[in-house]
Amino acid sequence: MVTCSLKCSEGNVPVPVSAGKRKREDVTPRTEGSGWDYGEECYRFNKGLEGNFLTAGCLANQPQIKADSRCKLISWLIPVHKHFKLGFESLCLTVNIMDRFLSCTPIASDCFQLVGVTSLLIACKQVETRPPRVKQLLALCCDAFSREQLCNLECIILLKLHFHLGSPTINYFLQHFSLLRVTNVESSDLELIEASKSLTVAKGIAELSLADYAFNIYSPSLMAVCCLELADRMLCHKNPISILVSGYPKSLIEDCVSKIDLLVTLNQDSLYRLLPIEYFAKSVKKDI
Repeated sequence: MVTCSLKCSEGNVPVPVSAGKRKREDVTPRTEGSGWDYGEECYRFNKGLEGNFLTAGCLANQPQIKADSRCKLISWLIPVHKHFKLGFESLCLTVNIMDRFLSCTPIASDCFQLVGVTSLLIACKQVETRPPRVKQLLALCCDAFSREQLCNLECIILLKLHFHLGSPTINYFLQHFSLLRVTNVESSDLELIEASKSLTVAKGIAELSLADYAFNIYSPSLMAVCCLELADRMLCHKNPISILVSGYPKSLIEDCVSKIDLLVTLNQDSLYRLLPIEYFAKSVKKDI
């Protein structure tokens, strides 16, 4: 079991105050020679790969870490990643690295926060041009852990995961399905605007789902299309995404969407804090 001798006292975990709200995502039409000529091939590759990185039941062999502890840690990591102005891909990869490590290594509760920030550091080294410094991450943990502890744990995580870090994330599939909606340069302004707004809201919904252990049973590609479907409903779009584009049975998608809908209903205030102000002020229906 991985243990640490120090931890932050309960109720003394700082949350960065400069987290900010999510900006609206831009969706550019796919054009010949733009790099999206290979979009379908990349999608099929990642769709086939995601099964190797699923984390359902990752807490089954954790005697000290429960679903509520995981929820609290990820809910803390969300504003942390915004504080450092990191991309959503970094957050998704962080959660996947952490969950896969939990599935193969028992963790002491006093070390769980260190596992979270170490997973964030590993993820940022994969996808960010300027990852946070170790000193900055330790400061957010009330300096309860040492640099040596974090670096040692980083090595342990990498060895346990055999350096397999290229997990297809929900962020990738959100981008892919959003681009499918904008098929060519002749797409109308309305289609571009709707695709952009749906992507922004869907990412906010996806953030909520990352913290809920119940959604670990679903693949990232399924979660992506379901988040976009729910975002379209919330925004009352005239050109919603075709759920069949994902290849999943309609019954499975509807079941997943209904569960995400319940999650959003129970956490509306949290979702609105993740979105630009115009979304919950004008666009998003509060009575879902």
